[in-house]
Amino acid sequence: MIALIHPIFYHRRLTVWLLALLGAVSLSGCQSEKDDLDAYVKEVKQRSQADIPPIPVMQPYQKFEYAATELRDPFVPTVVDVPEALVETGPDNGIAPDTNRRKEALEFFQLSELRFVGTLEQETLWALVRAPDSVIHKVRVGNYMGMNYGEVTAISESDIKLTEIVPDGNGYKEREAALSVVEIN
Repeated sequence: MIALIHPIFYHRRLTVWLLALLGAVSLSGCQSEKDDLDAYVKEVKQRSQADIPPIPVMQPYQKFEYAATELRDPFVPTVVDVPEALVETGPDNGIAPDTNRRKEALEFFQLSELRFVGTLEQETLWALVRAPDSVIHKVRVGNYMGMNYGEVTAISESDIKLTEIVPDGNGYKEREAALSVVEIN
């Protein structure tokens, strides 16, 4: 039995020595590669130059004093209100628009934008007016249309007659206007 153990023990010992020798040789090869790598890094560092410009020098803050005591105050109006006693008014003719009245749908459009497209008779004669948004509105005598407080005074098969209230230099005046029928294509 001793004879059997001894060759195995010897074989293990030889294996350990061979592995140690192989490891030492391997490490010595790494040392030469490390030296080559160090030489290459040193060469690259010597070749490359920094292309980064230096940091600019910061200028010190210049203090500025705003002295506007002699200038006009921007929060005070420059136009002086004229007292009402000095404002010239023309003769009051009694014509004025009713600003307390609720505006009707067609009063938000210019009269030139509205199109009279026909009539409809249901107990009374209605005019059919197309607004710029392509909506057709029914209008009768007494309704308002246009931006100049135009009151419809008469409707016929061919036109709508209105009385508008327009401003003149000293107040308001009445003016006649009409909207003629337009052919729909």
